[in-house]
Amino acid sequence: MKNKTLPALIAKDGNRPMKNVIFLYNPKSGEAGVGAHLDEIVNLYQKSGFIVTPLRISREIGFDPIISMVSKFDPAHILIAGGDGTVNRFVNFMMENDLNIPIAILPSGTANDFAKMIGMPTSVPRAVRKILSGKIEKFDLGRAADKYFINIFSTGLFTDISQKTPTKLKNTFGKVAYYFGSISELPNFRHLNVNIASPEASYKGKCLLLLIFNGQTAGNIPLAQRSSAQDGMLDVMIIKGKNIVQTIQALFHFLSQRKGEYPNDVVYFQTSSVKVEIDNDPASDIDGEPAGGFPMEVSCVPGAIQVIIPGK
Repeated sequence: MKNKTLPALIAKDGNRPMKNVIFLYNPKSGEAGVGAHLDEIVNLYQKSGFIVTPLRISREIGFDPIISMVSKFDPAHILIAGGDGTVNRFVNFMMENDLNIPIAILPSGTANDFAKMIGMPTSVPRAVRKILSGKIEKFDLGRAADKYFINIFSTGLFTDISQKTPTKLKNTFGKVAYYFGSISELPNFRHLNVNIASPEASYKGKCLLLLIFNGQTAGNIPLAQRSSAQDGMLDVMIIKGKNIVQTIQALFHFLSQRKGEYPNDVVYFQTSSVKVEIDNDPASDIDGEPAGGFPMEVSCVPGAIQVIIPGK
């Protein structure tokens, strides 16, 4: 499918043809506020020369109708309302079906790390206006075995909290639900025995948490401040966690300073590809979704997707 650029706005005399946009929204994502803005979203798009075709999505329905819709409407871009998990599932669907269409993201989930990284406002009307005045840029994806991620791959402490936390609880209490779930895991957690190898660096030993970033944040915490989703590299963070309390204190101090080197208890490096081996095959996670088992190759796919970034 040919690359597309964001179409020009409709002329005042109305002579320019209107362009199509497919709008995917997940009513169960976040606080489900997007539905209340549906008419406003359509109105803003129509004023800018677009015809909007909405599609209500869920885990049960999936994205299969998109294939015929793309063939029928030839959309200028696909608008997605949801959190990182919703975007992750759609990005994987696009890659599996070779859909090379720009996407725009309306953040409406519990976690919106990727949307935040590209500067997308949380207000739905503001985000729509930013998209309509925005531009298309290419972004990298991470790949863990046969699955793709836009923001982060993780394993170790807290990794499966998002998967275990019920949607209703996340929507009601947001990230507080994650924190309470995380605290309950601490007494039972044992360090991982990891063997991590890449052309740039390697590590073998105990590990509290392994994070591999395409983006910059985990739960909106900017742990990978040097990372870019447009540099063809992944940022690997290995938190040894010999003393959990001291490690957390050191990390928060580093984050508050926003400069300098990572604490001694943290191994940090950039690479285009890394092989991860872990004893006992623990749970792993990509953008809040379950990932595969170990050993696993995690790599960067440069310029894999087109995303509309906010305009002025």
